[in-house]
Amino acid sequence: MINVLAIVLAGGAGERLAPLTLNIAKPAVTFGGSYRIIDFTLSNSVNSGIRRIFILTQYKALELTRHIREGWSLFSGELDEFVEVVPPMKRIHQDWYLGTADAVYQNSESVMLENPELTLILAGDHIYKMNYQDMVTWHRRAKAEITIATIQTAADQAGRFGIVEMDDHQRVIGFEEKPQHGRPARSVFNPGMVSASMGIYLINTSTLLQCLMEDAVDACSSHDFGKDVLPKWISRARMFGFDFRDLNRKAVRYWRDVGTLDAYYEANMDLVAIDPELNLYDSRWPIRTRLEQQPPAKFVFAEENRRMGVATDSIVSAGCIISGGRVNRSVLSPGVRVNSFSEVEGSILMPHCDIGRHCRIRRAIIPARVSIPDFTIIGHDLAQDRAKGYTITDAGVVVVPPGGVDVVDKAGIMCA
Repeated sequence: MINVLAIVLAGGAGERLAPLTLNIAKPAVTFGGSYRIIDFTLSNSVNSGIRRIFILTQYKALELTRHIREGWSLFSGELDEFVEVVPPMKRIHQDWYLGTADAVYQNSESVMLENPELTLILAGDHIYKMNYQDMVTWHRRAKAEITIATIQTAADQAGRFGIVEMDDHQRVIGFEEKPQHGRPARSVFNPGMVSASMGIYLINTSTLLQCLMEDAVDACSSHDFGKDVLPKWISRARMFGFDFRDLNRKAVRYWRDVGTLDAYYEANMDLVAIDPELNLYDSRWPIRTRLEQQPPAKFVFAEENRRMGVATDSIVSAGCIISGGRVNRSVLSPGVRVNSFSEVEGSILMPHCDIGRHCRIRRAIIPARVSIPDFTIIGHDLAQDRAKGYTITDAGVVVVPPGGVDVVDKAGIMCA
């Protein structure tokens, strides 16, 4: 893997995750209590033996940059290892990144300086476990120039993905971005399914640079790998598909694009199930993150005539204090406090939020570093929540905006 350079695309605005992405980039959004979304892609890279990683940022990248700096400084510069956050520098033209292909094109000089044999293009906003070394081995064995990682998915979900058509040797013979006609090409691995692109591309660097230069001068291109670059190169390059090999060690192969609020909520709620689909506790494929210095979680009070703090079927991160409140089927990020007589059910509490006394919160996402006033009720009357300016998802999850209506931040300033 020494001749492989990974480029993580982490510059998306994450508009469908708003209001969670009002102040931070989507890859920096908290997931599973202690993690950020980007930690899964970076952990896959490190566990796969990749030691040269560019992270391309763009929108609201400060929190993401700090997370990388403080949590991923485990590489040796003396050994030519690095994880480097690269903001848009407009070295080639005066626009911000115009698409996924343009983002890599604008950093092609950095790629050439590293001179890797292979370049691995990754998305920084998906949740999964994968050993990229398996893909590299397949790419070299097939003498491929471009390899696309695919996952088998139901045909009625084809409109959400780029659909890859392959022959019996896994050579790509067709690529259609989000087909809406209801007749997508079936998977060569399972005729009852389709092979959907995972947004993971392994490309010979010489081929990549040629692809990008040609795409850059195409005035009709949207400069996206899936929409523009890959379809044009099917007949020009040895392009193969690679069927996803899941390291999650569960019955169902796990790959999630948590790009919507409901998808994000459901993926988090899965983690508190008795037998979750995503295994965070497998030491053979650890998920790394930036760990804040926090004391252990604490549950009080155990006094006569006083309600004791309790958490059931929940994730409770370091630094949390459940002080006479009750928490069920919820994910509590570091530094959360749930005060006396409050009830939290089926909710995600972001880092350092504070739930006041006598609150009732159900199926809600509470943003980081805000205090919910005493006697607040969220998630029990959606019409009332909507009137307060909260976001209500299609599945009825209530998302309180950062600094939103009826929320007081930690500095004690009422937010309009």
